[in-house]
Amino acid sequence: MKAIGIIPARWGSTRLQGKILANIAGKPMIQHVWERAKGSRRLNDLLIACDDERILKAAKTFGAKAVLTSKDHQSGSDRIAEAVKPLEFDIVVNIQGDEPLIAAKIIDDLVDALNNDADCQMATVVKPIVSKADLSNPNVVKVVVGPDNYAVSFSRQAPKDKGKEVYKHLGIYAYRKNFLLKFSQMPRSKNEEKEKLEQLRALDGGYKIKTVKTKIETIGVDTADDLEKVKAILAQK
Repeated sequence: MKAIGIIPARWGSTRLQGKILANIAGKPMIQHVWERAKGSRRLNDLLIACDDERILKAAKTFGAKAVLTSKDHQSGSDRIAEAVKPLEFDIVVNIQGDEPLIAAKIIDDLVDALNNDADCQMATVVKPIVSKADLSNPNVVKVVVGPDNYAVSFSRQAPKDKGKEVYKHLGIYAYRKNFLLKFSQMPRSKNEEKEKLEQLRALDGGYKIKTVKTKIETIGVDTADDLEKVKAILAQK
C-alpha cells in the first residue's frame, strides 16, 4: 500500500504564533520536521499542507512539496484531509509541524501498524510517562491503553485511577485515507471541544485508535519554553 506523510503547518498557533517558522539552528522549525520525515523508509511521498503564504514560500525555499489549504480548519487532520483528497494513497501519516525532533522510525512503525492489521483504521504513538511533572502538565496529553493496545482515553489531566499505566501521547497519527476523509466530515464532539484534542472525535464516534508504543523521546513545541529546550538539544548535536 502507498503511504504519504503530510505535515500540517498553521501560522496562527494560539500559544506561540508563527512558531512553525521559528529559527532553530539556522533553519525554520518546519524544515527540521521535513528533513527528519524524509528519512522514513515507508513513505512514498511527503507534503506540507499550510495555511499561510509565508509558510508556503519557506517550504519551497528548502525544496519541499507544499500546498496552500483553507485557513478555516480547526485541526491538523482536517487540513491534511483537504490536501490528500485528490491524491492516490492508501495510508496517510499526520506528522505534526511542531515536532522538530520526530524520528523517522516512529513514522515507519505507524505505517507498519496499518499494513499489518487490516482492521486498524487509525493509529498513534505513545510513550510511558516516567516524570511526575509530565503527569501534571496539561501540555502533555495522557493516554490510557487497553490490553489490546487500543486507546481507552486521552486527556490533558492525569487519570483518576492510579492503578492504570499512563502513556504520553506523541501527537502523530496514521489513517487509512478513506477513514480520514470520513473523520474530517464528522462533527466535532463535546469532549474534543473541551480537551482541544481532535482524536477524541474518533473515540466519541465509536471508532478505535490503535497505539504503537515507543521509547523514543520527542518534544512538541507548544510554548516558548519548549522552543528553547529544542534549540538547546539541536545546538548540542
